[in-house]
Amino acid sequence: MYDFGRTLIFLGILLVLVGVVLLGLNRLHLPIGRLPGDLNWRGRGWSVSFPLATSILVSVVLSVLLWIIGRMRR
Repeated sequence: MYDFGRTLIFLGILLVLVGVVLLGLNRLHLPIGRLPGDLNWRGRGWSVSFPLATSILVSVVLSVLLWIIGRMRR
């Protein structure tokens, strides 16, 4: 039970840090979510967004970052 509590605290702190980073990136006016290849549909009272290009970019960046971390740990 003690480990579960520590895990929840860690995940909460991680969630707060991710939120702060996203707010900071929002102030930089980066085109994240508005890249060419991100699909957006708007209608009367509704909108649908599918950030395809942004998802691919985030996936590539995280893959490279985790690969570098894995190589450093060896």
